Amino acid sequence: MAVNYPNGKKFLAESHMPKTTKKKDLIYSNRGMTLEEEINSSNEHYLSSGRAVIHKKPTPIQVVKVDYPKRSAAVIREAYYRQSSTTDYNGVYKGHYLDFEAKETKNKTSIPLSNFHEHQILHMKRCILQHGITFVLIRFSFFNRVFLLNSSYLIDFWEDTMNNGRKSIPLAFIEEKGIDVAYGFNPRLDYLDAVDKLLEHTNK
Repeated sequence: MAVNYPNGKKFLAESHMPKTTKKKDLIYSNRGMTLEEEINSSNEHYLSSGRAVIHKKPTPIQVVKVDYPKRSAAVIREAYYRQSSTTDYNGVYKGHYLDFEAKETKNKTSIPLSNFHEHQILHMKRCILQHGITFVLIRFSFFNRVFLLNSSYLIDFWEDTMNNGRKSIPLAFIEEKGIDVAYGFNPRLDYLDAVDKLLEHTNK
């Protein structure tokens, strides 16, 4: 039976794989979905299972032209996406406020800091001051590897580059300081397992 995600993409039934399926085979089967789609799918599972309440923030829209063919109805004829003033996702998990950004890169050795924006860095700083848990989910698409990186490291690199420092975060640094996020069946991308590890470190 064909099963589709709510966004219309076909679901690859890893549950039909033999138990001897290698991890590498499972990882390659996830290719084709964007990081955003994987996170959204995982968030649906977290919500339905009662594990967490996490949503993608809607992108603000600037409406510039509206027609009124009927008094009781309005039709938007022209609108533009405005740049979001915060990060991609937020929610609540185990009593903690989570706020995070998701980024992908095709680069094999680092993620360019140009992928981030100053307003996102400022928003993360403000969340940290309120004791929120902030981080970045980074996928290196060539390797199909996903990491959770505490936003404090991102902020340090950002401030360094403002003082003529390096313009990217090396993969080697992310491998050392970040947390690997595992692919699985359901949830697709269990990043909350990595959040648990981050919380353990934060509470020490």
